[in-house]
Amino acid sequence: MIPRPLRSALYVPADKARALEKAAGLPVDAVLVDLEDAVAPDAKPAAREAAASAPGYGERLRVLRINGAGTPWHEDDLAAAARMGPDAVLLPKPGSARDVAAVAERTGRPVWAMVETPAGVLAAGEIAEAVAASGGLGALVMGTNDLAKELGARSVPDRAPMAASLGLCVLAARAHGIACLDGVFNAFRDEDGLRAECVQGRDMGFDGKTLIHPAQAPVANECFAPGAEEIERARREIAAFEAAQAEGRGVAVLDGRLIEALHVETARATLARAETIAEREAA
Repeated sequence: MIPRPLRSALYVPADKARALEKAAGLPVDAVLVDLEDAVAPDAKPAAREAAASAPGYGERLRVLRINGAGTPWHEDDLAAAARMGPDAVLLPKPGSARDVAAVAERTGRPVWAMVETPAGVLAAGEIAEAVAASGGLGALVMGTNDLAKELGARSVPDRAPMAASLGLCVLAARAHGIACLDGVFNAFRDEDGLRAECVQGRDMGFDGKTLIHPAQAPVANECFAPGAEEIERARREIAAFEAAQAEGRGVAVLDGRLIEALHVETARATLARAETIAEREAA
């Protein structure tokens, strides 16, 4: 189980001082301070300075998204990240483990990696391994807009054209014990569409959703947290299994379904996650 909630991760343009300040009071698990796509080229130096002077975010992770290798701003972003000491540095478009390792070495910070190219998807395993080696709470972050463009995929509600890429990245993250965050939902006023995509992402195994608007946070937080029925089911599974063990049986039956040790392990992880989230929201 990922040791802390990452249900909602909000991109905030680093050149918008008011937005950076407002993020300190938003109900999100991570703030992705963005020096890349959300900032115009001529505004990047000022954005870098604004990011360095941004407020603390309390229990929220502060993650700095830098400009990618090969861009004119990459080196200055690396130097800024080393000075700022964010909780993690988010690297766009890595194509290999070497790209991740280079950022970790230059900044001394844990690295998150955006998977948003075909090469990144195909190298997701080695990239996830390098993220885990960089320390801290690591994550793969889906860049679904860029990935769809590179694939030539159409945008459809069920995201079927993206399914293989999404699944491979969840698989890579789980193989190396790091988190995996789903891509953004662009229609930020479409709450029903956002909810459907969050539910789909949670069903696939994602830990949370990257967001482009603060109004999306409540839906993501709800969908990526255990619900009341899920919590009650987990408690019942544990109780049924423990009763079966007390009677000398290795399995239990609950509501006509077999309950084995692996189901109990999942149930206990669900309760632990619910408790962690409750503590986070009470802080």
